[in-house]
Amino acid sequence: MIEIKYFGAVAEKTKCAFEKVTSSDISLQVLLQDLEEKYQFEAMTFSVAVNQKIIQKAADYQLKSTDVVALLPPFAGG
Repeated sequence: MIEIKYFGAVAEKTKCAFEKVTSSDISLQVLLQDLEEKYQFEAMTFSVAVNQKIIQKAADYQLKSTDVVALLPPFAGG
């Protein structure tokens, strides 16, 4: 199962901190499209990390069943 973690405004929109997806052979783009349809993120801005590494949303990335995907709100350094 792929675990999806939500943070900040994304967690508020989904009303949960995490969920698991049973699809084991899915691309990151397809997963994000499915989540968009489910939660209607609209114009929300967020970054995507897979296994704690930032990945471009448009990347052709094939997820594995052991991956952890995090949807992160914009953040500023200091």
